[in-house]
Amino acid sequence: MIIYLVIFITLIAALIASASQMLFKKRLNLRIHGIMHLIMTILSDRLILLGLAGYGISFIVYIYALSKAPLSIVYPVFASSFIFIAILSYKFLGERISPARAVGISVIFIGIVAIALSYH
Repeated sequence: MIIYLVIFITLIAALIASASQMLFKKRLNLRIHGIMHLIMTILSDRLILLGLAGYGISFIVYIYALSKAPLSIVYPVFASSFIFIAILSYKFLGERISPARAVGISVIFIGIVAIALSYH
């Protein structure tokens, strides 16, 4: 399998994990009254359960990518979830992307590209 396909698969895993985080955040903006209330919320909320399923799918895709390429490539590419979270949070949660955060996101992106291109 060519490395670029593995990188693409890893990006898909990171995007699914990021979407799952968005589902968690959307649903857990509720006021939680103790650990039992949190557990009952997790077990009864469809969006949280969908997020957990997404995490499971993301994990399977990530493990598959690991079986095809070195950890030193796959794991940093999975860090693209930081970029996806910033974009999704801006779009769906109304979170601000400050200039400093934009620089940080750019540095992460440049690092991921550099690592991906370094594979021989």
